[in-house]
Amino acid sequence: MNDRLDPYHRKRRFDETPEPAGAGVSSLRELAASPAIEGAVKARLPAAFKPQLATLVDSAPPGDDWSYEIKFDGYRVLIRIDRTAKGGAIKMFTRTGNDWTTKFSRQVAAFDHLDIESAWLDGEAVVLDNHGVPSFQALQNAFDLHRPQDIVIYLFDVPFLNGYDLRGVPLDQRRAILRALLDKVDAVDSLLRFSNDFGFSADELLRSACDMALEGIIGKRRDSAYMSGRSSAWIKLKCRRRQEFVIGGYSEPAGSRAAFGALLLGVYDGEGRLQYAGRVGTGFDAALLRSVKQALDAHETSRMPFARAPRERSRTPVHWVEPALVAECNFAEWTSDGIVRQASFVSLRDDKPARQIVKEAPRQGADVEQQIDTGSDAASKKRTASKKAGSAASTSDAAPESTAKKTAKAKAAKAQADDAKAGGETAVAARSKTTAEVAGVRVSHPDRVIDKSTGTRKIDLVKYYESVADWMLPHLRDRPVSLVRAPEDIGGELFFQRHSQKLAMPNVTQHAGLDPGHPPLLTVDTLAALVGAAQMGTVEFHTWNAVASSIEKPDRMVFDLDPDASLDWGRMIEAAQLTRSLLEELGLESFCKTSGGKGLHVVVPLAKQAGWDEVKDFSQAVAQHMATTLPKYFSAKMGAQNRKRKIFIDYLRNTRGSSTVAAFSARARAGLGVSVPLAWDEVASTTGGAQWTIENLHERLAGLKSDPWADYAKSRQRITAAMKKRLDEAR
Repeated sequence: MNDRLDPYHRKRRFDETPEPAGAGVSSLRELAASPAIEGAVKARLPAAFKPQLATLVDSAPPGDDWSYEIKFDGYRVLIRIDRTAKGGAIKMFTRTGNDWTTKFSRQVAAFDHLDIESAWLDGEAVVLDNHGVPSFQALQNAFDLHRPQDIVIYLFDVPFLNGYDLRGVPLDQRRAILRALLDKVDAVDSLLRFSNDFGFSADELLRSACDMALEGIIGKRRDSAYMSGRSSAWIKLKCRRRQEFVIGGYSEPAGSRAAFGALLLGVYDGEGRLQYAGRVGTGFDAALLRSVKQALDAHETSRMPFARAPRERSRTPVHWVEPALVAECNFAEWTSDGIVRQASFVSLRDDKPARQIVKEAPRQGADVEQQIDTGSDAASKKRTASKKAGSAASTSDAAPESTAKKTAKAKAAKAQADDAKAGGETAVAARSKTTAEVAGVRVSHPDRVIDKSTGTRKIDLVKYYESVADWMLPHLRDRPVSLVRAPEDIGGELFFQRHSQKLAMPNVTQHAGLDPGHPPLLTVDTLAALVGAAQMGTVEFHTWNAVASSIEKPDRMVFDLDPDASLDWGRMIEAAQLTRSLLEELGLESFCKTSGGKGLHVVVPLAKQAGWDEVKDFSQAVAQHMATTLPKYFSAKMGAQNRKRKIFIDYLRNTRGSSTVAAFSARARAGLGVSVPLAWDEVASTTGGAQWTIENLHERLAGLKSDPWADYAKSRQRITAAMKKRLDEAR
């Protein structure tokens, strides 16, 4: 074999982690300690977690947007680390959620030595043979003989880490953080190893893997988020067709053969019926024949489990078994009538439920790429219709509605929401407990509790957004959004969505081409779109610093003041006022709002003149100047260790693609705090970043005599050479 393509070549085996570049290691370790980066969402560690699964393809997608790893022949494992948990900080689960912690005693001890407070890690448990190649039979032997010391865990993803949900962070960044976590682990002797990706083309790596009798390779979109369930962003290419089958029976042995002759295989169809799929009689040794026969005997039945009797005639009698056992087999191909050819037995699988076993049909690599990049045709049609519907209200510079009118509408909507909460639902809701209607949008599961700390229901949040639409929409119109969605409740899994998906949101506008190489960006331009997004589980709305109609020219600059948890609110007020003073000295007017969480945002409106790099560089210079001038108060470096007793001035909100929670957006935290615009003379009297919630914001709006940000739309300022010079001179 050509050594250059051999992933097991001595110079770099797949189980050896290459040394990261020295300059980046320490910074990655710091980032891992507190991964507050774009796409990360602060979140409690979920009690349960479902992994992302790969889609079988018959060829690799075109382009350089994919990275490729070895497809390990082992058990998928998910590792939960929680130092605050009672009954053990480390738990290990199968992909279906079975707790296998006791089977991995040595690995649990190894995970316990990692410098991690909380996490979900994703990996594969394997045993390597004498040639360093994963062997599934050896893995089963290790379990049967209680030899956890033989098992190696290859880790390839980190969906949650140290208080942050990283699923919205691009794959390459998640893996860089994971590599840093494992950097001090001995890559040769350790039971924990990093799953490397290789700089070869998919065809070259697959050819090399097949030559080594491996199962195949896994491809992953470098910029993809982590999504539980089957995803086209992860693909698998196999050396030989291989999948799981349900065992429905077996034939008696003939000649000198013992135990049984062949297993009768099946897969479930779309209607839940078990369809016969052929036989497998090779791949067994004497010990395997005996152990499989014992499992068959425990499930023998007189009833045939297949939807139709097998058409193949058996020379020996057939025994039926309950459809409970799962066999993994490799084979040459499927015939036109749904039968596998040249099947060979690999192993029994007790980590996969029989009811989930279906025929795996490979897709074309180009089709997968198209789905990821363009979305469905229906979504495209929806985009066109939504643009037409929202065009009359698509500019963020439209004349603002009067404060009195907005307040009156908010009061009316709040009263309606209160009536519903007391039991006086709308006519639609009265007819059906499972649906309601708000602003012409059908709301499913309206009574589902989304915040258990307050009892707030989904319908309460939807009606909140209806009540504040006139205040909120000027901050949303024509501005690409990133959405934080909670399909169940805010204590469960949260999803960060930046682009359109196959399941389109009602009335949300899609903008193709604004983010090259990705599906369309989204804007929320109308009341129907705002309510539609809330109906689809959206809790938080985060907006870009530019509008879709001028995407390369930011029209605002944001400083997110993020305090160390030990600081009191008075320090936050002082920090905001100091930031305003510096900006005023530079000649820039700024506006302030609560974050809805624990901090404040200082926002500088800009004319659409400078590009992204210029605005980001200027904001960084401002943050660094404040950190240098007042080092006891401020830090311009990310990471909890850099902000002890300090406030981190987050200027990274000003990069292309980054976003900041929108004014009047709720936050997916206990109490559902709201980001609220303030007048500067109000800041000193505030009591916290989540002072207002979806329950009490109406009280503030009802008491306003004028919009605190009434002058925002008129303030269009430029970053000048004189401003940059003043900052440079102050260094």
